[in-house]
Amino acid sequence: MRLVQIANALYGRRVAMVDGTWLRLLDTHRSIYAFALAAVETGRGLEELIRSDVSDVSLDYDEVYSLGSGWSFLPSFDHPEEPSRCLVSGTGLTHLASAANRDAMHRASTVTDSMRMYHLGVERGRPAPGETGAAPEWFYKGTGAILRGHGAALTVPHFGGDGGEEPEVAAVYVIDAQGSPRRVGMTTANEFSDHQIEKQNYLYLAHSKLRPCAIGPELIVDPDFSTVTGRVTIERGGATLWTKQISTGDRQMCHSLENIEHHHFKYEPHRRAGDAHVHFLGAGAFSFGEGITLQDGDEMVIEWTGYGRPLRNRIEIEKADQRAVQVAAL
Repeated sequence: MRLVQIANALYGRRVAMVDGTWLRLLDTHRSIYAFALAAVETGRGLEELIRSDVSDVSLDYDEVYSLGSGWSFLPSFDHPEEPSRCLVSGTGLTHLASAANRDAMHRASTVTDSMRMYHLGVERGRPAPGETGAAPEWFYKGTGAILRGHGAALTVPHFGGDGGEEPEVAAVYVIDAQGSPRRVGMTTANEFSDHQIEKQNYLYLAHSKLRPCAIGPELIVDPDFSTVTGRVTIERGGATLWTKQISTGDRQMCHSLENIEHHHFKYEPHRRAGDAHVHFLGAGAFSFGEGITLQDGDEMVIEWTGYGRPLRNRIEIEKADQRAVQVAAL
């Protein structure tokens, strides 16, 4: 099942089920988050709940996707009332190509911590059922306020070094009333980051991740995450500047999904009832690793087979001069 979150002036925000070339609006709730909590509270399966709630209103998906119909795409998952209660985070160095790119950024004459972390995952990232494996790298992106949808711009702030796409799949979760994480589904994701800042010094990795990012346009309920193939493309002036086939999925990563989830949710603050989580699962390729520097107006396009229509976002470089933030005493 594939779902989208969209909005316009007449209907406000809505959830719709993808049905071929149509979007079938749902009746009861205005967010996937609310449907997920309703499924938990009623004990019904999410797919069953969604199918029982389809309205009589249908939209032409081609028109909505083109962004010319008056409808806009929201992030494919969010906390609609309190964005601060959506934790956006990720797991890095889950793919060999990602580790190799990071290693190249920081290599001197010895093996870098990045490659050590990757090999730790290779050795102990896929524990037997019931056992605990090595912890993957973990990073904080921000709250739900940094999430963007299909068609929205991803902004490089005036103090940033650059902005670059990271084509990934993100898993999304709600925490139920008992404090247990419940996976809602997965979605195409662009874990947009500042690689120039990171390249200056490995300890700037945390700074490089504090950027807007995009998920969508579709959320896939119960997807196949064993092996996922796709393509990432950078367009400039309407022409393809760079493109590459990509792959991800449980079989392509050095950490199992179960191990990643355990190490994310083992922290009690990550299991607060009612919270939402968007967690990026790592990238296998990105244009910065092949010498591409994105420019203002470039389009980033990410598509995964089986995960719906491509996610498209343009890069927007802020032009304001850098100035110090002044803090006033009370």
